Amino acid sequence: MEHSKWHDLIKKELPEGYFAQINNFMNEVYSQGTVYPPREKVFNAIQTTDLDEVKVVIIGQDPYHGPNQAQGLSFSVPNAVPAPPSLQNILKELADDIGEKKEHDLLPWAQQGVLLLNACLTVPAGKANGHAGQIWEPFTDAIIKVVNQKESPVVFILWGGFARKKKSLVTNPMHHIIESPHPSPLSAHRGFFGSKPFSKANHYLVQDGLKTIDWLK
Repeated sequence: MEHSKWHDLIKKELPEGYFAQINNFMNEVYSQGTVYPPREKVFNAIQTTDLDEVKVVIIGQDPYHGPNQAQGLSFSVPNAVPAPPSLQNILKELADDIGEKKEHDLLPWAQQGVLLLNACLTVPAGKANGHAGQIWEPFTDAIIKVVNQKESPVVFILWGGFARKKKSLVTNPMHHIIESPHPSPLSAHRGFFGSKPFSKANHYLVQDGLKTIDWLK
């Protein structure tokens, strides 16, 4: 991240010395016990998807907290690991909306300009939201603010109450917002299923003269 366009623009949105605070936090938590994702994958979302390439943003809450699941991309796990329930529901909605995606690793989305951003970038093993409110939210809010400043349209997909709170950061009128309940089994039947976020996102991209996402990749 140090040499990317992301780095300089995020830095402008944060208090002086905030990157050092993040580094100190990571030094501390990774030395104390098991933390996910692996340290080298913490910034995977912005390392995989260049700012200039961002066309869609999908905001998650925090990484999966089980072994080998988290890979620094919201909702995604490697193909070698079974898809967690929320990801299963995302793929079910995708199948109903556009078609069946053969593999559940979402890296191909990130490589096409879908920023898969969690609000909190680390989690202690077995403790969902264990690092919430400690260091990450100002940093990931800064990422959203940087995307908001883009001069080309971006589609923000906000699933669930937590992600929908980030709507206030999207102030640029050229951007689009798609929102629904969360794909979690607890809420998916309350309006996530049938919301067709993938075809809606591609509709906006076509409308804006941008290349669509191949969601089935």
